[in-house]
Amino acid sequence: MTEQETLLEFPCEFPIKAFGKHAGDFEEHIYTLIKQHAPELERSAVSARDSRGGKYLAVTANITARSQAQLDAIYGDLSNDSAVLMAL
Repeated sequence: MTEQETLLEFPCEFPIKAFGKHAGDFEEHIYTLIKQHAPELERSAVSARDSRGGKYLAVTANITARSQAQLDAIYGDLSNDSAVLMAL
C-alpha cells in the first residue's frame, strides 16, 4: 500500500500495541525497538498493562506517525521479534 492509498493523514497520533510474556524487560525492549523508528518517542508515552493472570504484558506506545513507511518498519520489527507474541 502506498502513502496515497492509506486512510491516515500524516503526521498523526498513532497507538502501537505489542503483547508478550511478562518477563524481564519486555516494556523497555518494546520502547527501545519503537524509538529506533520514532526518535521523538518519550518514555512517558509508553504504558504497560498486565494480563489478568499476570503471565502476559501489553505495551502501548503512542507515537506521532510521520508516514506509512515508518509504521510498516515498526510493525515489521515487532513481527520479527521473538519476544513479541502479537502486535496491533
